[in-house]
Amino acid sequence: MPQAIKKDAEERMDKAIGALKRDLSTLRAGRATPALLDRIQVEYYGAMTPVNQLANINTPDTRTLLLQPWDKSSVAAIEKAIMKSDLGLTPSNDGSTIRLSIPPLTEERRTELVKLTKKFGEEAKIAIRNIRRDANDEIKKLEKSTISEDESRRHQDDIQKSTDRFVAEVEKVLASKEKEIMEV
Repeated sequence: MPQAIKKDAEERMDKAIGALKRDLSTLRAGRATPALLDRIQVEYYGAMTPVNQLANINTPDTRTLLLQPWDKSSVAAIEKAIMKSDLGLTPSNDGSTIRLSIPPLTEERRTELVKLTKKFGEEAKIAIRNIRRDANDEIKKLEKSTISEDESRRHQDDIQKSTDRFVAEVEKVLASKEKEIMEV
């Protein structure tokens, strides 16, 4: 039973790392990538819809994103959603496609992005620590009925080691993204 709790905790911690990587992929690091638009929601027929479900997104070159909406009537809504987003990009449309030119990052924008990456990293660390707390609570419940106090302590130590390992992984992911952002 404690092994299942530890395994579940590690799987959830791994998912927290995956969520962090997904969030970081939506940050602009000077190159065009369709992942930049993952967080953008478009109001489409009264429902908030991800932009990647409304248009085909291509990268014709390293500094341009090209959106080809499947429904031509959604062009204005997509353009409006991009303008409202925190990407700082100005779309240009020709009636049927939308072009996003990705300008080089300024030093000020780079430092803002680094702050944002740190915020995402803190959120991931908090999620990992919450998972640790939940797993330790389950172990403590087992201590009252099926396992000894020493065994409980040993399992809690194992959970703490996993937590430390995943927090170090978060730091490694953040350092990599920071280096990518600050690269000129």
